[in-house]
Amino acid sequence: MDIIETIKGQVESNAVILYMKGSPDQPQCGFSAQTVQALMACGKRFAFVDVLSNPDIRANLPKYANWPTFPQLWVGGELVGGCDIIVEMHGNGELQTLLDQVVPATESE
Repeated sequence: MDIIETIKGQVESNAVILYMKGSPDQPQCGFSAQTVQALMACGKRFAFVDVLSNPDIRANLPKYANWPTFPQLWVGGELVGGCDIIVEMHGNGELQTLLDQVVPATESE
């Protein structure tokens, strides 16, 4: 399968997906760590892809997303943004509102 199709499938099949360096349990950069903390504080489940162990995704996602850096948070099939945007949205309550709209209450942690 073409890597762009793989990315498209991941984005479309997960209500919330984070492309990050490392994993939520072991982020491999500070920006990924901050983004995971903001997401986890919202109490919603999310999928993730470690771009360090998926070099094809790491190379092609910036082209697909038209966003050059990681992490990248996708919600409801749309790119929300990177670390600074997510941290700001968490701080002003927008992230929780957005996640509440796309993740049913039964999927909360």
